[in-house]
This record gives sequence, structure tokens and C-alpha cells, in this order.
Amino acid sequence: MTRIIAGFAGSLTLKVPGAGTRPTSDRVREAIFSALEARDLVDGARVLDLYAGSGALGLEAASRGASSVMLVERSHAAVQVCKRNAQLVQQRAPRGSAPSIHVSGKPVQSYLTSMPGQWDLVFVDPPYELGGLELDHVLAALVPRLATDAVVVLERSSRSPAPEWPAGLALARRSDYGETAVYWLEAEGASEADAGDDGASAADAGDDGAGADD
Repeated sequence: MTRIIAGFAGSLTLKVPGAGTRPTSDRVREAIFSALEARDLVDGARVLDLYAGSGALGLEAASRGASSVMLVERSHAAVQVCKRNAQLVQQRAPRGSAPSIHVSGKPVQSYLTSMPGQWDLVFVDPPYELGGLELDHVLAALVPRLATDAVVVLERSSRSPAPEWPAGLALARRSDYGETAVYWLEAEGASEADAGDDGASAADAGDDGAGADD
């Protein structure tokens, strides 16, 4: 069972895709968000959740005060689950303060190279079998989409070699939780967002995944 841990949607049970995704365990998610909130990195953040699966990471951020969340997941079945979970979270939000949550069905690489937007907090949780070279390309494409002082949280198998970090991303630390390794990355010299070019505009810029509130 996957659930929202804390925030206005705390204890909400999320639907999960039938197959093809690997949800982040509650233990790992709680550790990630405890560290993020200790640095005040969630409240008001523009959040991008790549390889979103059920959307649990991005929706946890929404529940804890993120201003906007984009869930990117190419699996059609998982996209439908993300949309439903996003609706459930938004229904729990205090009246008049529901976060902006949108879902894109584009492949991650295509999304990063074709959509505008600047992001303060990015979750990258690809399938463990995703090749290292493909992940390297995703991380390189992500760099121009990062706001100044952005943080990237990457999950990999603890048995996989560390990725090659592109220029513009620096490894801050690594935390291991059994089979899961969590890499904490920080933006270096990320470009400033264009005027009005924020997570919400990215969500509305014609991607092929419908917004959760459509």
C-alpha cells in the first residue's frame, strides 16, 4: 500500500499501477522528505517528478506545501493512475489553496527537451534497469530546466554504479536504504528563469498529458 505520509493529504491511500513501476517505499520517502523539510525546500517549491509511477513523490510534495507539481510518466496506465491520485490529493486541499498538479505522458527525455519551465525540486526515480547512458542523457537535459539553487533527488539501485554527473549538477551526498541508493544533487550555475517561465507555465504548454484538474 502506498500512502501520503504528511501534510494536508496525510494518510491518503494512493492507487498504484498494476505493473511496470517500482513505488518508493514509505520508509525511503519519509527519510527524503524529512531531509528536504529540514532545509525548507518543499514549501512553495515548483516540483518536477520524473518517471512518476503513481506520482507518490510529487504528490507528497504537494501535500506538504509545494506550489506546483508536474508528474511525467510515459506509461498510459500509470498516467491514468497519476491523474486519479492528483485529483484525490487536490480534493483534500484546504479550500482555495489547492496546489497546481499536472500530468504529462511524454517520455522523460522528450519532455525535458521540448517543454519550458524552471524547477526548484526534482525527483528522478527511473526503473532500476534503465541504462546508465540513458540516465546520463536525462540528467544532462535536466540541467537547463533547473532554477538557481535547485535540488535533485535521484533514486537508483544501491548495486548500480554511480551515474556520470553532467556539468551544472554536483553531488552533495549519497544515502543508502537497503536496495535503494538516494543521491542528493545540487544545481551549479543554473540559469535564471525567464520572466513568467515557471512550473505552472510548463504545465500548461501543450504537453500530451492532461492536467489533473482538466
